[in-house]
Amino acid sequence: MSWQNSASPQVATAADRPKPIRVKWEDTGKMKVRGVRGATTADTNDRESIIDATAELLRAMLARNEIDSEDLAAVQFTTSPDLVAEFPAVAAREALGWKYVPLLNGVEIDRPGAQSSCIRILMFWNTDRAQADINHVYLKDAVKLRTDLASA
Repeated sequence: MSWQNSASPQVATAADRPKPIRVKWEDTGKMKVRGVRGATTADTNDRESIIDATAELLRAMLARNEIDSEDLAAVQFTTSPDLVAEFPAVAAREALGWKYVPLLNGVEIDRPGAQSSCIRILMFWNTDRAQADINHVYLKDAVKLRTDLASA
């Protein structure tokens, strides 16, 4: 089916689609994307506290896993609903100088009893490491969020 120079819209059918190529991941020679989790708490709801806590957590996550920012596919930040003074991603831009790493901010759901003043980070890291070899980082009051991983 030709899509070029078509005067009227055409609809692709299953027969028009190319057949998928099935390749085992091991055969591609490509790295996997792994998630690296981290969380911390800000001392207060102000710009400086949020940036300082986020920068501290980012540096710890990078150091404990020996991550080069060039290997990051993207980083997602979330905050508890009470932290509104600054976006945590600003710390990555300003304190770490990340110009090209895609960053996304979000807000956690406002669940009763959830950790307050909390900043969470999920790094999407291109690496050959196994999931069991990833060091997740929990600091300050956020240590209680994942006691099974906090010391890993």
